Amino acid sequence: MTPTRRPFFATIALSLVGGLFITGTAAQAEDWPAKPIKLIVPYAAGGPTDAIARLLATKVGATLGKPVVVDNRAGAGGTIGVDATVKASADGYTFALVAPGPLAGMPNLMKAPYALDDLQYLTLVAKIPSVLVVNSKSGIDSLEALVKKAKAEPDKLSYSSAGPGTTPHIGMEIFKDQAKINILHVPYKGAAPAITGLLGGEVQVAMVDLLPVMAHINNGSLKALAVAAASRAPQLPNVPTTAEKGLPKVTMETTYGIVAPKGVPAAIATRVREAFVSAVNAPEMKQQLLQQGALPVTATSAEYQQLIQAESAKWKDIIGKAKITLE
Repeated sequence: MTPTRRPFFATIALSLVGGLFITGTAAQAEDWPAKPIKLIVPYAAGGPTDAIARLLATKVGATLGKPVVVDNRAGAGGTIGVDATVKASADGYTFALVAPGPLAGMPNLMKAPYALDDLQYLTLVAKIPSVLVVNSKSGIDSLEALVKKAKAEPDKLSYSSAGPGTTPHIGMEIFKDQAKINILHVPYKGAAPAITGLLGGEVQVAMVDLLPVMAHINNGSLKALAVAAASRAPQLPNVPTTAEKGLPKVTMETTYGIVAPKGVPAAIATRVREAFVSAVNAPEMKQQLLQQGALPVTATSAEYQQLIQAESAKWKDIIGKAKITLE
């Protein structure tokens, strides 16, 4: 049989359509941005994620030539904001600054309306290490002393968290698992009341982001026993890491990164990524982030995605071991 041949004019038409599509995409990227860019923050205004977003938005907006407007979409552990990002148009005008909770944590605790692969991962911008702290009046002056006391008096000590399934909860459960100790969990409705409970002596210990407890450590109300990270925090150079204390798997860092809806044109995604990387690497921005208790950090798109996948596996493991639920 003679092979079926596509009519000559049909071939020309298809070529023209393909050329117009490529030209249109290139023109779209070339004309972008033509209006303000939205940066979704899946938490309420005033928190650490919001503070970092607003710092970066000003710098990135100046670089791109259009305002970057922070849009707070709080609720359901950050899943509402991430879902809004996933469902946004992939036209290059909606991005989000996210922490691991709604990506690595909540999908392992509930039926999330999205999957990790529904997002484009652009770059990390900052990380805040968790720090293991005790009330200074507790009489506990080292990590070894905490572990010794917990083993001698199981379930007598208690720790606070910002609620079930939050970073302070997961971090402490990892610590308990690795140190083979029992400490009671006392969940609060948010990070601020959890720290207030620790300061008031309602609980003895907590593992929290460095930012909200730095002032309390500096004034002596709280004592930092260890930084739950691979390296010491510049803000606390004399505080050892959990790895130094023989617990290398006890790491809990809140990483902040920029994500986008799947399908944003590559040229636009590259420009946005480069703008955020440039902002993070600016000397004045590095200083501002350090003052926020954060460490400036960037990553390739692939590195960021792999980090979230690894975090998801870690959270899933401890959620199963500790039988953690949202209730």
